[in-house]
Amino acid sequence: MVNCNGTIQQEATFSVATNRGFLFGDSVFETIRTLNNKVLFLEDHYFRLMASMRICRMEIPMQFTMEYFESQILNLIQHSNAAANRVRFSVFRIGDGFYLPSTNEVEFLVTFQPLENELYVFNEVDYEVELFKDSYVTKQLLSTLKTNNKMVQITGSIFAHENGYKNCLLLNDDKNVVEALQGNLFMKMNNQLITPPIADGCLNGIMRKQILTLAKKVEGLQVIEKSISPFDLQKADELFISNVIQGVQSITKYRKKTYENSLAKELYVKLNALVRLS
Repeated sequence: MVNCNGTIQQEATFSVATNRGFLFGDSVFETIRTLNNKVLFLEDHYFRLMASMRICRMEIPMQFTMEYFESQILNLIQHSNAAANRVRFSVFRIGDGFYLPSTNEVEFLVTFQPLENELYVFNEVDYEVELFKDSYVTKQLLSTLKTNNKMVQITGSIFAHENGYKNCLLLNDDKNVVEALQGNLFMKMNNQLITPPIADGCLNGIMRKQILTLAKKVEGLQVIEKSISPFDLQKADELFISNVIQGVQSITKYRKKTYENSLAKELYVKLNALVRLS
């Protein structure tokens, strides 16, 4: 089941041949986790989507209130048998035109996939990463948005799969590490927790925001947003990735360096406590 512009139906009826999201990547989206008919981090998702639409010069329909956004998700997941679901809310520009669209009006599509676990699970698995150097993330505003232009992440994922890595870390045009393929990066070094600033080109992640808030409550931990060089990775005590579906994923190895996971575990416990209260 999918939600096409507010109508629940068996499958999407949009024509791929004329869909600007398919043809030009003229689309923005949110990846959302729901639990027990609640949208987790609803306000953060809604305001990020509205900001993305404005930056991309999309016309925001009058009915696109936060309540409407929430209702379109909840109406769809009524058809799920799972307590927790992964939801994608896609918005794309309609109309003709090539690079110059004939209109800035939009349509939307909501899809979902059931999740096995209701709460976040801390996966203590071997998780080795490597730098992806074939393409770079540019230090500009569009890099911080969730758009359909994800070729860097796709080719990086293929590279990781072909070479036996669980993930790759992406570099920007200054050769600093900005994020993982599907999440933000955090590095613990001594009593500091460091994550790249949005200005470096990393995704303005919803879970990134939650982790920063939770980490600031950890006694004796200094939370800093600053650039991370590849050389810093070798000196770190701990590395982990965050996203809204997985929560927190510890990195166990980068080249010859191995890492602990004590802070990631602590934040994972705090994150699940936050979810239970939401």
